[in-house]
Amino acid sequence: MAGKSRSGCEALKVVARCRPMSRKEEAAGYERVLELDVKLGQVSIRNPRAAPGELPKTFTFDAVYDASSKQADLYDETVRPLIDSVLQGFNGTIFAYGQTGTGKTYTMQGAWAEPEKRGIIPISFEHIFTHISRSQNQQYLVRASYLEIYQEEIRDLLAKDQSKKLELKENPETGVYIKDLSSFVTKNVKEIEHVMNLGSQTRSVGSTNMNEHSSRSHAIFLITIECSETGPDGEEHIRVGKLNLVDLAGSERQSKMGAHGERPKEASKINLSLSALGNVISALVDGKSTHIPYRDSKLTRLLQDSLGGNAKTIMVATLGPASHSYDESLSTLRFANRAKNIKNKPRVNEDPKDTLLREFQEEIVRLKAQLEKRGMLGKKRRRSSRRKKAVDGESATENEGEDDNEDGLEKNMENYLKEQKERLEEEKAAIQDDHSLVSEEKQKLLQEKEKMIEDLRKEQEATELLATKYKAMESKLLIGGRTIVDHTNEQQKMLELKRQEIAEQKRREREMQQEMLLRDEETMELRETYTSLQQEVEIKTKKLKKVRA
Repeated sequence: MAGKSRSGCEALKVVARCRPMSRKEEAAGYERVLELDVKLGQVSIRNPRAAPGELPKTFTFDAVYDASSKQADLYDETVRPLIDSVLQGFNGTIFAYGQTGTGKTYTMQGAWAEPEKRGIIPISFEHIFTHISRSQNQQYLVRASYLEIYQEEIRDLLAKDQSKKLELKENPETGVYIKDLSSFVTKNVKEIEHVMNLGSQTRSVGSTNMNEHSSRSHAIFLITIECSETGPDGEEHIRVGKLNLVDLAGSERQSKMGAHGERPKEASKINLSLSALGNVISALVDGKSTHIPYRDSKLTRLLQDSLGGNAKTIMVATLGPASHSYDESLSTLRFANRAKNIKNKPRVNEDPKDTLLREFQEEIVRLKAQLEKRGMLGKKRRRSSRRKKAVDGESATENEGEDDNEDGLEKNMENYLKEQKERLEEEKAAIQDDHSLVSEEKQKLLQEKEKMIEDLRKEQEATELLATKYKAMESKLLIGGRTIVDHTNEQQKMLELKRQEIAEQKRREREMQQEMLLRDEETMELRETYTSLQQEVEIKTKKLKKVRA
């Protein structure tokens, strides 16, 4: 069971999910070899080729989800607490591992058009932006990147040049990163979904015997959430949470794939990186290993922080229930069973040096100062308009102040430039009407005024450019309860809290039942008495077989 130890370590959280039998499997007459006990968090797998009396193998995880489980159940019970941690400034990773066609992509992405079937990724988008809209006195900057590892090459799925291969670099402070990986600032769910859809169109997929739309690459969707708020010391503090949403390519045997052309080469590269992942997990769990082979593959290097490092990590092991998948399902269960012993050391990333949010804030202050210097931010006007509203019995909210800021900026700029232009035109007309001036002198003065009008036009263009840049920068920063329209009412908030409480209760019940089962077994052993030496030998031999299994 995942939990914190006294040393501040936290175990990797592992859950198992089994898909329903497919029509193809039912038609072929395959039998079901997996049994899931949701209450105890256990998966039992029976060998279809086993000798009579051979016991099934049983594995215990933090939670298990059977074929009837809903996407929302998995999210509320397992994923929601991790996303809340990322919003507090922790690093988080969620990855699905399993054989091709067991529902990894369905678990991670689901069916976007159907609310009930939306996976972890789209639900997490809603979760993040709803949290931001409800926060108070905090400024957020959310950006997204999307990459894939195809045949051990890293590709930026959002780049214009898809042929460019990216390099992995390491920073002593921030760890492993990808050089020149593009990232897009997103202000709402619609924008981040658009970024994801753009990347998904260029992702490598292909058809195999196991799955018609099989993922032929490992894909990582990275969300960086920067949050700024004033601390008790009166200083501005920035926290940065990074969320890795990983959709791994399927592990499979080439003989079952029925693959042709590029597929065998793809499969060997996929299996190579997945075996490197297995080696890293084994080395971490072993305790004796002095060297962890992170550098054996691009995937393990990128997941270095998620496996034994500074991150909270969830692994979803996806399983097929049919007898023809027995070997692969057993392999996945053993892999997941090893992974739950990994210990991470997550910590809040506070006040890192290279935050984009701080760059944006500094740039906004600089642009604001330039606009104020040009007299374009009419503070008095905003204050007087708020005072007037208060006198008239209206409530002058913070939002109105913000809107005033934008409208006032445009109107003040327009009024100022209009007044200056009118004054210069009047002066020009006065010079032309003044008959006491010599024609040369008049011409010289008129040229000066023409130059001033031209300078004014240039100043207008420069100011407009400055104002546009200022507004664009400011619009990228999300301010809780102000920038995003909060469509969720109090009832929805209460409903979410209730769902969280139920999920937490289920988790506690499962842990208690697992503990009780262990105690019952220990008590049974203590109470057992034997009528003869032969009976004792037989019972202990059975137990030994069970332990070995």
